[in-house]
Amino acid sequence: MASLAVVAVLLSSDKPGRSVVAGEPESAPAALRTFWNPFVIGAEEPWIIFSNAAFIGRPETGMRYYDASRDPLDRIWDHYTGVGEVLAVHNLDQVFGLLHRHIRVKRGSLFSLDDAKNNDLIFVGSPSENLTLADIPGSKEFVFRRLTSGPREGDLAIANIHPQSGEPAVVVASPSASPLTEDYAIVALMPGLNPARSVMILAGTTTFGTQGAVEFVSRQGSVEDLLSRLSVTKTGDLKPFEALLHVKVARGVPVQTELVAVRRRRTP
Repeated sequence: MASLAVVAVLLSSDKPGRSVVAGEPESAPAALRTFWNPFVIGAEEPWIIFSNAAFIGRPETGMRYYDASRDPLDRIWDHYTGVGEVLAVHNLDQVFGLLHRHIRVKRGSLFSLDDAKNNDLIFVGSPSENLTLADIPGSKEFVFRRLTSGPREGDLAIANIHPQSGEPAVVVASPSASPLTEDYAIVALMPGLNPARSVMILAGTTTFGTQGAVEFVSRQGSVEDLLSRLSVTKTGDLKPFEALLHVKVARGVPVQTELVAVRRRRTP
């Protein structure tokens, strides 16, 4: 079961940006402005859709994941999300603050297709818990799948659909029976159901991979690296893409995130 969080204490922390002169508003570095441009050019604030797993039971008596084959919908308890998702929303709020834009936040269980048609969307969390991702076009090059055989059967993995030389075909986080020391995540930008809208997916196979992915796209240095791999040099050049990340974890905290592979999305 994923780590759970009810609330987050949003403490002050180092923000990705330059130092601020007294009385001058802080601004985002050029790399962050370029990367997040699709989500700041519209008149409306983008929606952050964070995952919240569907559980059966109550905290005081024990909970388990919802099973569609035996559980009625009215028994779902959907008040929880992973600690990584909570901190991820906080990081995104900081980034959009530097971009002088507001964000709107909605949990996945309240998401509707009208949201997808009318808004720019940023999905935060694994599709195993952010079930609304099934309602929109998803990643094509790095795809979440359950392993169907072998010692890790049933575990969530990310399949590299067209692996290039030296790249793994399938990646999976540390086994659940051992301390989590590594995870994998994707960052994907794509058109929305309404082509005039944009969708970003930031998702790990665990809550800590998700946190690592969001931290990666919130930092000047890592975003500069990604833009360089995509040959993006100026605002407006960023086109749909997918990236696979490796996230190292220590004591429940992502400590290092690196690019494994990057793909420009093929146009239909």
